[in-house]
Amino acid sequence: MDKLKMKSVDLTQVNIDKIAQLFPNVITEVKDEKGRLKKAVDFALLRQELSEDLVEGDKERYQLTWPGKKKAILHANSPIDKTLRPVKEDSVDWDNTQNLYIEGDNLEVLKLLQESYLNKVKCIYIDPPYNTGKDFIYKDDFRQATDEYLEESGQVDEDGNRMFQNNESNGRFHSDWLTMMYPRLKLARNLLRDDGVIFISIDDNEVDNLLKICDEVFGKGNFVGNIVWKKKTNGNNMGHIPPVHDYICVYSRNKEQITDLGYPISNEFVEKNYSNPDNDPRGPWTTMDLSANHKGPYFQIVNPNTGEEHWPPEGRYWVFNEEEVKKRIQDGRIIFGKSGNARPVQKTFLKDKEFRKIKAESWWDNHGLNEDGTEDIKKIFGISKLFIHPKPIKTVQNIVNIATSTDKDSIIFDLFSGSATTAHAVMQINAKDGGSRKYIMVQLPEPTAEDSETFKAGYRNICEIGKERIRRAAKKIKEETDADIDYGFRVFRVDSSNMEDVYYTPDKLEQEGLFSLESNIKEDRTSDDLIVQVMLECGLELSLPMEKRDIEGCAVHFVAGNSLVACFDKQVPEKVIRAIAIEQPLRVVFRDSTFESDDDRINLEEIFKMVSPGTEIKVI
Repeated sequence: MDKLKMKSVDLTQVNIDKIAQLFPNVITEVKDEKGRLKKAVDFALLRQELSEDLVEGDKERYQLTWPGKKKAILHANSPIDKTLRPVKEDSVDWDNTQNLYIEGDNLEVLKLLQESYLNKVKCIYIDPPYNTGKDFIYKDDFRQATDEYLEESGQVDEDGNRMFQNNESNGRFHSDWLTMMYPRLKLARNLLRDDGVIFISIDDNEVDNLLKICDEVFGKGNFVGNIVWKKKTNGNNMGHIPPVHDYICVYSRNKEQITDLGYPISNEFVEKNYSNPDNDPRGPWTTMDLSANHKGPYFQIVNPNTGEEHWPPEGRYWVFNEEEVKKRIQDGRIIFGKSGNARPVQKTFLKDKEFRKIKAESWWDNHGLNEDGTEDIKKIFGISKLFIHPKPIKTVQNIVNIATSTDKDSIIFDLFSGSATTAHAVMQINAKDGGSRKYIMVQLPEPTAEDSETFKAGYRNICEIGKERIRRAAKKIKEETDADIDYGFRVFRVDSSNMEDVYYTPDKLEQEGLFSLESNIKEDRTSDDLIVQVMLECGLELSLPMEKRDIEGCAVHFVAGNSLVACFDKQVPEKVIRAIAIEQPLRVVFRDSTFESDDDRINLEEIFKMVSPGTEIKVI
């Protein structure tokens, strides 16, 4: 039986394994600082393999670089010894919901979800700090802060992660922002499906840099578009040319795989664009030009009713040949206007139009304003200044609709959840079209200022606002629509690993410490904590059904039926082991300390060989 690592995936080793598949000859072994052998890349050989296209030495080339870029790549790839802990008391309908709300640094969350949500997310929305010189950005230093001053002065959040105000006077003003964004985008890309898209809100301060790092992370060929979003009606007192817009940059995982990006077809759209004035038995229709500007048939079309002759407009050609035109005129699919010398056009019937969407345009002039976002919050909480610059529900609804109009069972991921507008928007869309979209919200529990309306209303951090908004919005939507949708959400919180340090570095434990250490699991952690960390390592979605049964006095966890079964009791009787084996789980997990001797381990393996030979056995 194997031992679980109980840490996030090491992406450096994953990348080495990918290189090994292409160039096995460049993989070698080196010793780490503890003298253990590990895989490494012989870069001299790799350069030789790629010598035809390699840019070597100090040759000039087009590239984006900044102080801290290598550190950003390192942050993206390095594993962390952290986990997500369930917070059932803050959750709604824990047993049935498939929605998630996660409190913590979004980079850590992305690391922890790499296995469980790899290639599973249809739409990611990011509304990051705009780097205006006034807002706070993340400082990705995962070492535990010990300076009490930092905590008291608000320079670290409740999880011990540093944050700082990135003023323009800082010599690394743009570099710090890029270093913060790069690893998040890099890891977010891994979660997107092949047909997945990411929408990123930004303003003039960093839009140029954002497009450059997205070109690098997603590939320039996967640029979908840059939306100009009008966020306010006027910009008085805001400079010579007042900025009344922001941008929403859109990229895809693989643009060639996208087939359904656009707004859903509505009844209003049909009524506006299609009619049937001549009671055509084929139903509502509209007209389209009969000519095109590409090379094609060029001949004279005669109106059979008036004898009028028509040639294609200058520089254009007919889209059909002469025989097809005559056939379509006879069939009533090509018609002539009633006005004098009206040119021929073709009828296009709604029933023949196999479209499922309306393409989104890059200019959003009537898609929600900043003031609408404030009003949305006021309607929910009764306080207009509870949250600064919340995104309007209408704006986020457009984003979700564009990405999921024909995929109503997909996952929407918001990395900078803020006031949880995205969760609100997803519920509203599901209530309207009967969809079952799921959301994952991630937000750092940034403390609210003590002199703010938010603090006075009793909300001590942003996560408290987001969770309460979802609860209130869900109640309001249910009252207004009575729609049969998922109104709940599971809450998880980033925390240190459930395992003691000795689990990861047993060689550092001194002999006198052996007798005081009864378990490699922290005393304040429950079996519910442990099952979540095991799910993350096994790559199981956190929305899967989770059940805890009592079997012969032991607490046994079942995830998604028999996909994962685990018992973390210190002593597990043979009766319980046999009962678990009868369930024929795909994988089973026990505590390592459950087995007092090698005979106990052998006995367990023999039981599963006889009863459930396909089960994968793991220990922690």
